[in-house]
Amino acid sequence: MINEQIRDREVRVIGENGDQLGIMSSREAQALADEAGLDLVKIAPQATPPVCRIVDYGKFKYEQLRKEKEARKKQQQTEIKEIRLSPNIDTNDLNTKVSAARKFLSKGNKVKITLRFRGREMAHMNTTKHVLDDFAEALADIAVVDKAPKVEGRSMSMFLTAKK
Repeated sequence: MINEQIRDREVRVIGENGDQLGIMSSREAQALADEAGLDLVKIAPQATPPVCRIVDYGKFKYEQLRKEKEARKKQQQTEIKEIRLSPNIDTNDLNTKVSAARKFLSKGNKVKITLRFRGREMAHMNTTKHVLDDFAEALADIAVVDKAPKVEGRSMSMFLTAKK
């Protein structure tokens, strides 16, 4: 909210140099802003009383956009990589999948390990949970189980994230 849009009785005013001007009516604050040739901008509406600042509104918006852009630049996007296994996987194949997961985790991604069941394998779902446990144990030095193994239809999956 800027200038005449501010309808509060009393506002805490911050001057153009960042100095506290105190609590005053919004009309007085608007008069001070007009006198300086600047805008009165409400920067903290949830405070009691609301905090307003005397600034050039165009410059204020530009600075806000720059700060948001800088914050987005520093954010790190985490991807979820999926590794699919079958219940009767051999140890060497499992080791290959473990090394792929290790590579994903080292890059900062989350890893979803999915154990897919087909046909008669559905009858032995409970006995093959150890495959996921072995997988998590092999990566215990760099990863932690984010979501425990869970059955979803014809598959069982769990999530791993890198230790901090």
